[in-house]
Amino acid sequence: MTDLHSGAAATGTGDRSRPRGVLPALCATQITSWGIVYYAFPVLLNRLTADTGWSTNTATAAFSVALLVSAVLGIPVGRVLDHRGPHAVMTVGSVTGVLALLLIAASPNLPVFFLGWMLAGVAMAATFYPPAFAAVTRWWGPERVRALTIVTLAGGLASTVFAPLTAALAEHLTWRQTYAVLALVLAAITIPAHALALRAPWPPAPAHAPTDDATPVARSRPFLLLATAFTLSGFSVYAVLVGLIPLLTERGVDATTAAWALGLGGVGQTLGRTLYGLLAARTSVTTRTVTLIALGGATAAALALVSGPIPLLVALAVLAGVVRGNLTLLQATAVTDRWGTAAYGRLSALLGAPVHLAAALAPWAGAALADPLGGYGRVFALLAFLSAVAGCVALAADIRRDGVDDAKG
Repeated sequence: MTDLHSGAAATGTGDRSRPRGVLPALCATQITSWGIVYYAFPVLLNRLTADTGWSTNTATAAFSVALLVSAVLGIPVGRVLDHRGPHAVMTVGSVTGVLALLLIAASPNLPVFFLGWMLAGVAMAATFYPPAFAAVTRWWGPERVRALTIVTLAGGLASTVFAPLTAALAEHLTWRQTYAVLALVLAAITIPAHALALRAPWPPAPAHAPTDDATPVARSRPFLLLATAFTLSGFSVYAVLVGLIPLLTERGVDATTAAWALGLGGVGQTLGRTLYGLLAARTSVTTRTVTLIALGGATAAALALVSGPIPLLVALAVLAGVVRGNLTLLQATAVTDRWGTAAYGRLSALLGAPVHLAAALAPWAGAALADPLGGYGRVFALLAFLSAVAGCVALAADIRRDGVDDAKG
C-alpha cells in the first residue's frame, strides 16, 4: 500500500510548507558524519593498532560497541522523531559526535577508547540515516523517494571524500591528530547545519494514514520476516564494507590503493542510488527486495573468488557499492511502501534495530573469523551464503501472503 495524501502542510508537498534548506543541509551532514565517524575507522585501524599495541579484534570491538549503542538507542530516538522532529536530536547528536572523536583521539587506554566509541554510538543514532530519513519522509510526503535519493546520493560520497582524505592526513599526522582534525571538520559542518536548517515546524502525521499504531504491524509475520531478511543481509553488507581493506591488503594491494577502492565504492553507492527510482517504478516491493539482497550476495561471492588483478578487484568494490547504495534506499522506503508514514520513525527504528545490531557485530565477526577460516576470502564466501538465505526469507515476507496488496514504489 502507499501512504495517503493529507495536504501540503502535513506532507511537506507544498513549496511553502517544505523547508528548502533541509536537503542541502542533510546532504552535507550525511557526507560528513558518515565519512568521519564511520569511514575513517577502517582507514586508521592499522595505524591505530601499530601505535597502541591493541589487537585488531579489540579495536574493532570498540567500533562494534558504537554500532550496538546506536542500534539500541535508535528505537527511543525514533519515537522522539515521530513527535518532535529532527532539530534537537540531530543538533545534539552532532555535538556528541565531536566530543566522542576528541575523546577517542585522546584516549590513554582501552577503557577510555571504548567509552569514546560508546559516545560515538549515541551520535550515530542521532545523526546517521534514520533521523535524516524520518525528516525527509515527513516533510516530503509522497515525493519522499526523490528526496531520499538526493540525501543518499550525497551520503554515498562519504567514503569517496573521507577515506582518501583520512589516508592523506594520516600520512603526515598520527592517528590521534588525524581524529582531532576530523573532529574539528565535523563540528564546523554538522553543528551549524543541523541547528539552523532543521528549525522549520514539524508537520503532524497524515490524518488518514493507514497505520497509526505501530504495535500490530511490528508483531506481524511480514514485518518480522522482513526484519530477519534485512538483518542477515545487513550483516553481510557491513562485514564486506569493513572487511574490504583487509581483503585487498591480504591480496597484495597497498594501503593507499585499498583506501581509494573503499572510496570508489562510495561512487558506486551514488551511482546505484540514481537507479533506484527507476527500479522502484518498474518492480514490486518484494521483487526488488529479493533481487537487491541477492545481488549483495553475488558481489560478496565475486570478491571471495577473484584474487586479481587489482583493477578488477577495485571494479568489484565499486559494483558492491552500487548494490549497497540501492539497499540503503530499499530499507529507507520499506516501511512506507508497505505500511504508510504515520509511525515511520518508530517502525523504521524497530525494523532497523536488528540490522544495526548485525552491523555492529559484523566488523568484529569478520576480523574474528578471518584467522580460523583461513583469510578474508573465505569470510566473504560465508557472507555470500548469508545473503542467499536472506533473499529466501525476504521472499517469504511477501505481505500479499497476509492479504495485503504488494506495492510499487
